[in-house]
Amino acid sequence: MAEITASLVKTLREKTDAPMMECKKALTEADGDLDRAEELLRIKLGSKASKAASRITAEGVVAIHLSADGKTGSIVELNSETDFVAKNDDFMALANGVAALVATQNPADVAALSALPMGEGTVESTRTALIGKIGENMAVRRFERFAAHGHLASYIHGGSKVGVIIDVEGGDESLARDLAMHIAASRPRAIDATGVDSVFIEKERSIAQQKAAESGKPEDIVNKMVEGAVQKALKEVTLLNQVFVKAEDGKQTVEQLLRVRGARVHAFRLFVVGEGIEKKVTDFAAEVAAQAAAAKAAH
Repeated sequence: MAEITASLVKTLREKTDAPMMECKKALTEADGDLDRAEELLRIKLGSKASKAASRITAEGVVAIHLSADGKTGSIVELNSETDFVAKNDDFMALANGVAALVATQNPADVAALSALPMGEGTVESTRTALIGKIGENMAVRRFERFAAHGHLASYIHGGSKVGVIIDVEGGDESLARDLAMHIAASRPRAIDATGVDSVFIEKERSIAQQKAAESGKPEDIVNKMVEGAVQKALKEVTLLNQVFVKAEDGKQTVEQLLRVRGARVHAFRLFVVGEGIEKKVTDFAAEVAAQAAAAKAAH
């Protein structure tokens, strides 16, 4: 039986970046043969990936890719279980690689994207291998590809937690980037009221009706109050009606800015990592205690 030294374990870990104990187990099983141990790890990492697949991925990053001419681009959300993994270089490389593929290959959906070639395999095999390497689930949640009417600009904020891609006709690169920054800060739902989903509008109308009903005023006045409240809400969530975040007078709307600069926004997309995903709340101290108790019981 070959001696499994610390240096041997370290060598295998550097080659594979697998967890230390996994490396030691693989070397023991391979009787110290590095190549065989690496093969065993690859087999085990695949099974580890499948075990991780059921875990919630509410952290992650937004990645954006723009072509050199600013005419095509993409925005992608790649999720992980923890913020720590979201900062991993390999994870970021996967996110950027996926964004580039979306922009250049225009896949129809996540399934089509997963089947695209990447490295020595596909996006899916690369993702699965990285899950095994890191030991944490990760998934492409959503993406969107842009073919610009004007030119594309982007903005990433908060350690890649918020990303914006925008299609602007007219103006210059500085204006387009400022508009992308504005969207990241003000988070509009659409360019104007025609793009706001009906569910949001009906929810705002219901709230306004309940408030107005308590006023005890005549029905025609109540109806005007409700409509006024809905219109106010729409102004707050539509890009053109929002006050531009860099407005020197604190009053100029985005629509007024665009008119002055002779520009137009054709489209934009805002991704916020984990938006709408129910995150699991973990009591870390309790989790560590439970693991310690389980380890003690095993012995």
